[in-house]
Amino acid sequence: MDVVVEWVDVRDGLPGDGMPVAGATSGTYPPEDGTGPGEDFWIVLPMRFARHYVSEDGTEHRDCFVDSDGVVRLPYGRPSDEQVTHWAALPSLPGMGVRLVLGEDARKAWGKATSRE
Repeated sequence: MDVVVEWVDVRDGLPGDGMPVAGATSGTYPPEDGTGPGEDFWIVLPMRFARHYVSEDGTEHRDCFVDSDGVVRLPYGRPSDEQVTHWAALPSLPGMGVRLVLGEDARKAWGKATSRE
């Protein structure tokens, strides 16, 4: 299956609240030996967008991207060690027009998408 990805610059708009997205994230890895400038990176990570999010330590965040480990990344231009520069909607599930199926329907949908009939 081929998928076309349409990237959105965060300066042009943000996803809807709770939307799962791929986020292009930039930052700097610390140097391995503890000295020097470190290494810059730009990487795609799965995350969701939140209009309002409260971290485990009680810190409130607005308009942020959160990964599965609860790491908060802010849109480009806001103070953050790792900024999200672009985002893209995740593709729909195989053979379906949706990105999420819950409960017993998930097993049925997954079985249907993998059958060779």
